[in-house]
Amino acid sequence: MEFKIDTKHNYTLVCPVTNTINANLTVELMRIYTEIGQSGSQNLIVDLQNCNQITQDAIPALLQMHEDFYANGHSLVFTGLPENLNHGLKNDDNEAIINICPTMAEAIDIINMEILERDLFNEE
Repeated sequence: MEFKIDTKHNYTLVCPVTNTINANLTVELMRIYTEIGQSGSQNLIVDLQNCNQITQDAIPALLQMHEDFYANGHSLVFTGLPENLNHGLKNDDNEAIINICPTMAEAIDIINMEILERDLFNEE
């Protein structure tokens, strides 16, 4: 699988160059995250603008990926989902569990707010 990766100060942006979200994509995203994490980046935004379909095995894999990130005190936000895929995830009641934002600006805001929250809670 091919990915475009752009590392910023507070997050890394990963954009898969594929049209299908499946469990294999999630495995590759976790591999990339592990590699990126070794360089100090702890937060990930996944831009799925190129994807136009999702397989049923991808949904549990995305949820597990989300849980893994937050269990380790890191942030994960998905953005750029086409409307038909966005509805599919929302119909499965996963919207409350997984961070899905319609725009990149909102995804960046979530990352920055979660960084602030972690900093505030760690001070106490």
